[in-house]
Amino acid sequence: MASQRLTRINEEMRREIAEIVRSDIKDPGVQDAMISVIAVETTNDLKTAKVFISVLQDNKKEAALAALTKAQGYIRKEIARRINLRNTPELLFRLDESIERGMQMSKMIADVMKDNNK
Repeated sequence: MASQRLTRINEEMRREIAEIVRSDIKDPGVQDAMISVIAVETTNDLKTAKVFISVLQDNKKEAALAALTKAQGYIRKEIARRINLRNTPELLFRLDESIERGMQMSKMIADVMKDNNK
């Protein structure tokens, strides 16, 4: 269970990373894709942080992930500038498929409900 401090750090990092991705990164792989920062999970020692992202366009997921991985150093530097932490964690970007799975489940439920109403 994460402490309240770690929860606050994760949320602040999620907010700042989303802002950096939206406004500061000029890479076409990031600008062309609709990227949402879903969550950040930081280890207790603040050495690493997993950043879970969602990309709406299926064909741009790998390009967006590669562009974010390439811009990791810049994003980390900006996080260090914006958030006062003793150690700025190394960022590991991961794709989060939960939104797509949720949409698929909703579609399947709607299809079953439609079939039952016939």
